[in-house]
Amino acid sequence: MDVQLQELVNRIQKDGVESAEAQAAEIIRKAEEKAASIIASANSEAEASLRKAQNEAVRLEEAAVSAIKQAARNLLLSFRDGITAELDALVKQQVSATFSPELLKELIPRTVSSWIATTGSDDIAVILSASDADKLESVFMSSLKDLLSKGLVVRPDTSLSGGFHIGSRDGSSYYDFSAEAVADLFSAYLNPRVAAIMKAAAKEL
Repeated sequence: MDVQLQELVNRIQKDGVESAEAQAAEIIRKAEEKAASIIASANSEAEASLRKAQNEAVRLEEAAVSAIKQAARNLLLSFRDGITAELDALVKQQVSATFSPELLKELIPRTVSSWIATTGSDDIAVILSASDADKLESVFMSSLKDLLSKGLVVRPDTSLSGGFHIGSRDGSSYYDFSAEAVADLFSAYLNPRVAAIMKAAAKEL
């Protein structure tokens, strides 16, 4: 084979090998870059997923704690309301029992006398429960007969469970000594104390 031809063949082979090697190197480089990009993207997605999961876990924990606190508050409020209702009922029961006919037959004449001394007027109405009015009619006819002759009126009111109202006959002014009114006064005093006691007890849990 001619020397020049051999050199040409050798050069072609060398150039072909170098070109193939260069192409192979480029393919490998691109593959490595692609692999690195895929890995980086996967790592980024994994980190984002992890952060999302951690944030969701924190959110769920905070929501659970908030729900537990709200449930505890609701339970305490419900319990307090139940205790308050029981206490109110007990107070009303005790006050109604205290306003016995024996107490009223002493208390009402004194209250009437005090009303007259304060207002200077004997234009008075005393309002009782229907039951107490029936029981005490004869007592008042005796103890208040002078005032009854001057216009004192004693009349029943079916809406009263106990106690009495005293005031002017036209209803323009009166004092409420009904069992309900007196019980409400006691409850207004006791309920904040019950709330304070329960609050103090809750802190000790």
